[in-house]
Amino acid sequence: MILSDFGVPSSMGVWLAALLLTMSLLVGALGGLIGSSLGTMRLPAMLMLGVPLPVAASANIFVSSAVGVVGSYRHLRDGRVKPSLLLIVGVPAFVSGFLGGYFSNQVPSNLLIGLAGVLILWQGLELVLLAYRRRQGSRTGEGQQDELEGSSGQFTVARTVGGAGASFGIGLLAGAIGLVLSTIRLPLIIRVLRVDPRIAAGSNLFIGMTMGALGWIGHMLHTRTDLSLLVILLAPAIAGSYLGAKFTGRISVNLLLLIMGVLLTGSGCMMLWRGVSSLL
Repeated sequence: MILSDFGVPSSMGVWLAALLLTMSLLVGALGGLIGSSLGTMRLPAMLMLGVPLPVAASANIFVSSAVGVVGSYRHLRDGRVKPSLLLIVGVPAFVSGFLGGYFSNQVPSNLLIGLAGVLILWQGLELVLLAYRRRQGSRTGEGQQDELEGSSGQFTVARTVGGAGASFGIGLLAGAIGLVLSTIRLPLIIRVLRVDPRIAAGSNLFIGMTMGALGWIGHMLHTRTDLSLLVILLAPAIAGSYLGAKFTGRISVNLLLLIMGVLLTGSGCMMLWRGVSSLL
């Protein structure tokens, strides 16, 4: 049974549409919570369900950007979007995201997916360890619990240049494989620029929203988008993102770091497996 049997102009199976809709809702909610569109979970899920890579990449980066609109509004309203981060981390990502999307057909996609998987896995493990160290520090009275709590960031020349340069490189990789890669940029904001994870989450989602839109434009110059796929993914992802963002400011920094780390580790494993399995 396919969607066209119900008057929908698509040859997609009903069961596949239902799975994609449910997946998009859950990923959207988790992404809104941690300040990421989590396209790193959505893209490999689509690929595993049989969606062709060019179509999945184009749809994923569009949905990631659209999800960021709703989640960003909530974070912006609650004061968790920092202008200095938009300038230092956002602008380089905007430029490189478009360039990566435009030249996405010039580099083997599975190689880029595998590389992204390694980076995401590494950053996920880093955040899990950070949450553990902060928890141990609070238990032993070493005073590390408040190191990031309420921090507006440390913008020395070295940290600023390093953050901007890394963001540019992440944007190139992200645009090329149809991801926003907020999951890599988020630990960068926290670890390098020393920003409170809740502020980092809001600012990162706003940056991802804009970068994703520019990356999608780059993709559209040479890839046709499946409109039925966009419709199935978009509404549940937006609803989930808004609901998830409501709870960002209600949980502790340590718990937020742990959730971020676990989700990034899982996403990294999925991406790495996808990249490696295609070579076997």
